[in-house]
Amino acid sequence: MTRAEMSSDDEDTPLSQTISRKNQRVRKIVPEEDSDYDSDDVLSKQPKKKKTKTLSKEKKIKVKSDSDDDDDEVMSKKLEKKKKKKKTKTIKKSIKKEKETENDLKEEENNDDEEEDKEESYKWWEEGDVKDNGWTSLVHNGVMFPPEYEPLPSHIKLYYDNQPVELPPEAEEVAGFYAALLETDHGKNPVFQKNFFNDFLQILKENGGTLNGIEIKSFDKCDFSKIYNYFEVLKEEKKKLSAQEKKELRLERQKEEEIYKFCELNGRKEQVGNFRVEPPDLFRGRGKHPKTGKLKRRVHPEDIVLNLSKDAPIPKPPKGHKWGEIRHDPNVQWLAMWRENIFNSFKYVRLAANSSLKGQSDLKKFEKARELKSHIDSIRRDYKRSLKSKVMLERQKAVAIYLIDVFALRAGGEKSEDEADTVGCCSLRYEHVTLQPPNIVIFDFLGKDSIRFYQEVEVDKQVFKDLIIFKRPPKQPGHQLFDRLDPSILNKHLQSYMPGLTAKVFRTYNASKTMQDQLDLIPNEGSVAEKLLRYNAANRTVAILCNHQRSVTKGHAQSVQKANFRIKELIWQRIRLKKSILQLDKKLRKKNPKFYAEIDDLTKEDEIEIHEKIIERENEKYQRKFVRENDKRKFENEELLEEKVLNEWLEKVEDLKKEFAEEIKTGEIVLKPTLNTVEKLEKQIERLDLRIETSSIQLKDKEENSEVSLGTSKINYIDPRLSVVFCKKFGVPIEKIFTKSLREKFTWAIESVDENWRF
Repeated sequence: MTRAEMSSDDEDTPLSQTISRKNQRVRKIVPEEDSDYDSDDVLSKQPKKKKTKTLSKEKKIKVKSDSDDDDDEVMSKKLEKKKKKKKTKTIKKSIKKEKETENDLKEEENNDDEEEDKEESYKWWEEGDVKDNGWTSLVHNGVMFPPEYEPLPSHIKLYYDNQPVELPPEAEEVAGFYAALLETDHGKNPVFQKNFFNDFLQILKENGGTLNGIEIKSFDKCDFSKIYNYFEVLKEEKKKLSAQEKKELRLERQKEEEIYKFCELNGRKEQVGNFRVEPPDLFRGRGKHPKTGKLKRRVHPEDIVLNLSKDAPIPKPPKGHKWGEIRHDPNVQWLAMWRENIFNSFKYVRLAANSSLKGQSDLKKFEKARELKSHIDSIRRDYKRSLKSKVMLERQKAVAIYLIDVFALRAGGEKSEDEADTVGCCSLRYEHVTLQPPNIVIFDFLGKDSIRFYQEVEVDKQVFKDLIIFKRPPKQPGHQLFDRLDPSILNKHLQSYMPGLTAKVFRTYNASKTMQDQLDLIPNEGSVAEKLLRYNAANRTVAILCNHQRSVTKGHAQSVQKANFRIKELIWQRIRLKKSILQLDKKLRKKNPKFYAEIDDLTKEDEIEIHEKIIERENEKYQRKFVRENDKRKFENEELLEEKVLNEWLEKVEDLKKEFAEEIKTGEIVLKPTLNTVEKLEKQIERLDLRIETSSIQLKDKEENSEVSLGTSKINYIDPRLSVVFCKKFGVPIEKIFTKSLREKFTWAIESVDENWRF
């Protein structure tokens, strides 16, 4: 989804809201007694069709069980148990029996389900040309609202000038948004503080001010620490939840979300991308955004426009509310939309990335980029000729297209004063470009998402001369470099070469073309890990071209340290095995001195450090196992493990510790019964060699990619068919390149090309 669409990032969820609903599930805002609404799944109210593809699992089972009384009885019991599961924590025992019943049914239905899945799989890419004909029918269950605000306990308050303040709920909620970020970089940012405080005062004014008459005027006199500390306590409580409790909360949440996850499009079941309405919070933004800290207001049903078929049942809004508008527009792909207050732009609920419409859109995008191959030579020939044009506009268009083509710059556009100062090619200013003879250009500006674009590049000599002309007096810092050009003029010019050609198509084309060229250089040799390293290197070349940077994560150094120690430990294991071989036959060292040379590389201090880390890890492992096992038993109402069980486990660690101490003292290795011959030990060494090599390659990959975002280019700019071709040609499992969600998103690419396809 684009930034204009909904975002489900964790960072957009207000912490105060997440914590306060610890025992409250995200739900639609309706009273529980509204029984009509509780079962209001509009998809299930559709008239039956001969081969409907939108039946839920329960419905499929019901249809099948109509012909079998026994099965019907079994399934009715099963459904009753599922209803009770939400309210009881002692149901686990019955689930075991239920699973047995399910397994019996599954064995009977498995073949039918497989056939049905095959029938339901809609391979739209096999139908030939993809056209924009819109949808013919669209049925969905609307959107899911965040929970209403849950007020703070009466003793937790904002303090102003050391006085407790009684806030109306609307203002208390906003105060909580800031309190949750009190110790973060956002909370300490003066711009964030100023914007928050202005909006906080506005909310106070709208709701009649404080309830105890205290007038709030100065941010510096506000003390949010009591609210912050309360949230921290709740965070700690949440961390203490057992794995079983967390699992049950997750399952309940998924159950609440289920009816919103899918819609019916043209008679087919399709997944919805983001059905949740964004919760209110403080806007954060990226980089030095001027609006950081402003309040993202709560969205109500009256703000929302739904889009669906004329004959589709309209989802019920929360009680006491009504939808802003109901539309029936088959020419747009969104299911719902509303206007947000920060940028006054629209947010959309669309189909998921793995839906047919999104897949068709992706295919058209990459095919449009491929089409550019047929026009790129004439475009380049023309802009090189226009670099010397006597008409300034033509000269500026030529330089702009050159920069977009060669350096993958975005087109750019005008920005208002209250937006982040990000620029693209057409909006470059005098100060963003530094010229160093004979033909070196230094670009330094904030690109998309306020990511700094800094590159020193060598350009065509005529381009360099033109840039000198564009910077001539009376131009000075603050003036536009391309003062006669804007993206609309540029794109109109590009479309004279090819319908639909824009600056963005150039980025997609150059990204995919660069990836194709890089993949052509990869030799078909080495392990899967080595091939992946080369693939990522190719991907990184594209990411650098597109300026897809990222800051080094806070945990990167620790992650690298952990990986280095893991490799060190594997080497220690290999040395230990080699020592074991020499214990069996000392003569082998003279026969192959190089093989055994590394034995002398590991000092006793190194060995002791490794031993201590292993012992520490084993102790922690058994401690966690003990807690996890008792959480599970408590959840299932079974007898808890006694402390002596843990002590027995820890005794094993103590025995290992003694074994290591004896090993350091004598230098003798205690051979395992399963590794008591030279041949077995050598095979184990071969396995360790492979693990060490793989781990070393992965560590190198991690370090090289620490400041480059490979995902953006791989998902949005590189034709996914290139990644599929790489996997098929080099024998690399597709799972190594695409995650499960990406495999679903790019099914059309995975199933439509062979190893000989070229961009």
